[in-house]
Amino acid sequence: MAIPIAYNVRNLVVRRATSIMTALGIGLTVAVLVSTMALVEGLNQAFQSAGDPLRLIVMRKGSTAELNSAVTRTIFQDLKFKNGIARSNAGEPMASLEMVTVVNLPSVDNPDGSNITLRGLMPVGIEMRSAFRLQEGRWFEPGKREMTVGKSIAKRFPDARLGGQLRIGRGEWRIVGVFDAGPSASNSEIFADLNQLAGDFNREEGLSSVLIRAADEVAAAALINDLANDRRLNVEAVTEKEYYDRQTSSGTPMRFLGIMVSIIMAVGSSFAAMNTMYAAVARRTREIGTLRVLGFSKGSILLSFFLESVLLSALGGLIGCLLVLPLNGATTGVANNLTFSETAFNFRITFGVMAAGVIFAMIVGAFGGLFPARNAANKEILAALREI
Repeated sequence: MAIPIAYNVRNLVVRRATSIMTALGIGLTVAVLVSTMALVEGLNQAFQSAGDPLRLIVMRKGSTAELNSAVTRTIFQDLKFKNGIARSNAGEPMASLEMVTVVNLPSVDNPDGSNITLRGLMPVGIEMRSAFRLQEGRWFEPGKREMTVGKSIAKRFPDARLGGQLRIGRGEWRIVGVFDAGPSASNSEIFADLNQLAGDFNREEGLSSVLIRAADEVAAAALINDLANDRRLNVEAVTEKEYYDRQTSSGTPMRFLGIMVSIIMAVGSSFAAMNTMYAAVARRTREIGTLRVLGFSKGSILLSFFLESVLLSALGGLIGCLLVLPLNGATTGVANNLTFSETAFNFRITFGVMAAGVIFAMIVGAFGGLFPARNAANKEILAALREI
């Protein structure tokens, strides 16, 4: 015969001070884990959302990122008429020669400055990014010292807001617009005219990459093979989605650190749960003896005390999730180890992340409650009844 769960709930309520302290300790452990998972989830979404399977990034062979790639204008002229490249509304090939560099600007979190990505591109490059929307102002005009910045840049870098001016290269650049790229990592970039930017940085030939749009998925695969086999060009193409997937490795150190801290805290929380349950067993010795007299088996008592510990830990897991819930949607930034610049993203506390936190708490409770539960189940009936 099983002991009703209502019995365990009543005991937790009666010992509410001890229960709350133990649950809070477990909750803090869960809060660390959930916040780390939310951070990594947000970073992954930022990179995954930036990728379009029909857009291909063409770089020099052997390059790991646009920043260490070099593509000349001659190569661009040779490849932009390849079969399979989609056409713009004006009938031109949808191919944008682009230059990527890094500039340092003071941010709200780091007054000493953080590296951000500066991208020079052609007008067709904006047309190819059809999902991008202007949030404020307008797009830069070709041939002018104008910039349009991502919304994360405008939010985190005071000097890069609409109407502001940045001194980059040989002179001042005016911020004329702010664009919204959805949840993607492109919100952490600044866009400017390719030719004007290349002139300022003396990079008329040593540019970074070419962004092309394939007509369809079959054409995309054919273009990747064609460019890889063209020895004259010495370039390779990857889908934009694959390129940004590589950059999710930026979250690996944070994920590892967060898990390690959570495990260390979980050990302490397990001992706290274990101590609470041992104390409960010591105070309820006569109660345990009475349960045995009433006909409840050792297995029922073991299961009852075990479930009580798991319920207490589940409560702690819910507390931990509630503690970090205000972080959902908060913007932060992390250094990208491929581009050497900051990528801004939002914390994402999803149902899956919270469920993982509660399950983690229940595992902690299961470990902490097993031995006290076994100790309660093994008490002799007469000895238990004699104890005061």
